[in-house]
Amino acid sequence: MATILITGANRGLGLEFCKQYAADGWQVLACCREPGSATALTHLANEFSNISVLPLDMANLAQIDALAQQLDGTAIDVLLNNAGVYGDTAGRGFGNLDVAEWQKTMTINVFAPVKMTEAFLPNLKLGSQKKVLAISSLMGSLADNCSGGSILYRSSKAALNAAMKSVAIDNRANELAILILHPGWVKTDMGGSNAPLEILESVQKMRETIANFTLAQSGEFLRYDGTPLPW
Repeated sequence: MATILITGANRGLGLEFCKQYAADGWQVLACCREPGSATALTHLANEFSNISVLPLDMANLAQIDALAQQLDGTAIDVLLNNAGVYGDTAGRGFGNLDVAEWQKTMTINVFAPVKMTEAFLPNLKLGSQKKVLAISSLMGSLADNCSGGSILYRSSKAALNAAMKSVAIDNRANELAILILHPGWVKTDMGGSNAPLEILESVQKMRETIANFTLAQSGEFLRYDGTPLPW
């Protein structure tokens, strides 16, 4: 049975990833900040015995090391860095930026995924697939930025892209396949109700892209359907 570790598993894309992978027979290590209040994830774990719910606050990097210690010796085939925050709030754009929120956004969206990859490298080496996914965004593309705004979110996703590209190069000898993936504009709490893409479709397409992704493609920035995106 293949094993996947998913962060931000309590809602949106993360919850749907858990559901689909569990339904396909994967062992799912579902991480979220507060399992006690993650009602939908708890119900899903009660439905599927192959889902294990684990506490993990991505803003607390020490918890990542603690979880890696807890899972020492556990083979992980796919690490899915899904957790993320938007950060930008109305009225707090350029000229009135919230630097403390910016730091928190960078910690969750950039530092934590890289730290996860580093901390769980021994587990990934034990796995058969050795794939690491970073859920990014087209808003992290410098070439695509024609509208400005969303400074906190854009900068965090651009930094994530740059960092994971380096992680891919630095781990060629470890045969890690690093995929930087844009899920599309999806109807989630972050994406809003006007988004054209349903969660179910986005996750289905991303899972196809993940399944077909190879070591030779490590470090690529792709849309949910597998098409390349500009940096």
